[in-house]
Amino acid sequence: MSTQLSRRSAGQLGAALALAPWLSGLAAPAPVADRLWKTAVGLNGFQSGSRKYKKNYPIWEVLDFAARNGFDGVELVGDWPAGGYPGARETGRVRALRRLYDQYGVGIFSIQIGADRAFDPEAEVRRRWVEEVADRLQLAAQLGCACVGMWPGGGLRGQTLEVALDRLCESFRRVADLAAEQKILACFEIEPPFVFNQEAHYHEILRRTNHPNFKGIYDPSHFDLMSGSTGRPEEMLKRVGARQVGYLQFCDTDGKLRDGGTSTHLGCGDGHTDCTQALRWLKQQGWRGWIMMDEWEVPDPYDACLKGKKAVDQVLAG
Repeated sequence: MSTQLSRRSAGQLGAALALAPWLSGLAAPAPVADRLWKTAVGLNGFQSGSRKYKKNYPIWEVLDFAARNGFDGVELVGDWPAGGYPGARETGRVRALRRLYDQYGVGIFSIQIGADRAFDPEAEVRRRWVEEVADRLQLAAQLGCACVGMWPGGGLRGQTLEVALDRLCESFRRVADLAAEQKILACFEIEPPFVFNQEAHYHEILRRTNHPNFKGIYDPSHFDLMSGSTGRPEEMLKRVGARQVGYLQFCDTDGKLRDGGTSTHLGCGDGHTDCTQALRWLKQQGWRGWIMMDEWEVPDPYDACLKGKKAVDQVLAG
C-alpha cells in the first residue's frame, strides 16, 4: 500500500481539518443540570412557518442556529421535518435521531403528543391512546427528555364537558404513572380553540389528575386569552402556582386569535405583555426547568427565538 495520500484522500482530510474548528464550536455546552433555567427552540414554530408562509427551514440550519446562540435543547414535533417519531423499539432509528441533535450539542428536552383521544367516549380508544403514549414515554427517555407535552384538542363527540373532563383526567393519571416510571414529567396545555379552553378547566385538570409527575405548561399567549386578554398573563400563572408548572412555551401576544386559529404568538416585545414579569416571579419562587421559545406561526421564528432568549438572559442576570 502506498504511504502517500491519494488526491481524493488528501482532499477529504483537508476538509475534515478545515471543519474541525467549526465542529468544536458545536460541541456540547457546559452541563446544564445545575442551571436554574435551560432554554430551547421549539420546532413547532418552524413546522408551522413552513406550512403557513411556505418557507424552507432545513433542520441542520435550525440546529446550527440553536447551537450558535446558546440554546440548550429543542422540543420535537411528530410530523416535522421528516415524518413521525420512531417507535421505542426501533433502536437504530432512535439512535440516529438522537445522534443528529448530539452532533450540534443540543439536547432533546421534550416531544409533543396529541391527546384528543385521551377523552374519547370509547374506553377502548382511550386505552389504546395510553398504550401509544407509553411507547412515546419510552422513546422520550431514550432521547434524554425531561418532559413530554400533551394537547387535548378535538370535540366532545356527544359527551358532556364534565364527563369529558373526568375521562381526560383518568387518562392523564395513567400517563403520569407511566411518566414516573421513566422519570419524566407529563405536561399539558389547553388553548382557546379546544373544548377545554378556560382558566377553570386548567385548574380542574390539575386538581383531578393530581399526580406529582403531571404538570401544566405556561404559555403566555393562551393564559392571556383565558384571563381576558389583559396583557397580564402572569396573574393567571400566579393563580396556578409555580409548583404546578412543568415547563414554559414562551412568547409574547397581542391578546387575539391569529386568523381564526389559536392565540397569536409573537416575539418578546412585539405584543402587549411584559414577558419579563412572569420570569421574574418564577425566579422569585425558585422555579427550575425548561423554557422553550414558542414561535407558532411567527413569520420569522429565528427572530422570535432570539427575542425570547434575550428576555430570559436579562432576568437571569438581574
